[in-house]
Amino acid sequence: MIKRKHISSGDWRTVESFWNTKGTAFFQAPVGAQIKVRYGAGWLGFDSQKQTLDGVAYKKLVVGLGSLGFARMQIKVSQTTEVTYDVYGDGLARPLPEIQF
Repeated sequence: MIKRKHISSGDWRTVESFWNTKGTAFFQAPVGAQIKVRYGAGWLGFDSQKQTLDGVAYKKLVVGLGSLGFARMQIKVSQTTEVTYDVYGDGLARPLPEIQF
């Protein structure tokens, strides 16, 4: 499902949360934005799959079995902007988004 969200600049912002489920998301822009998966909560949590968007290639985040606790897909942007991404909650392996955006 293609989603569009208004993201404020500054610290990490959560775009999707997962509890006891799997998911995949694809991001492409804005250029220079950072994305990651955050597992757990507070100081017991850890980051995974940290990537920087280049505006050309699709970057993929996958939430796997670690979400049996709690997982969040997060983004960090340098200026307030709209972010478009494609997210799937079925846990199926996908090399690319079904619809190019």
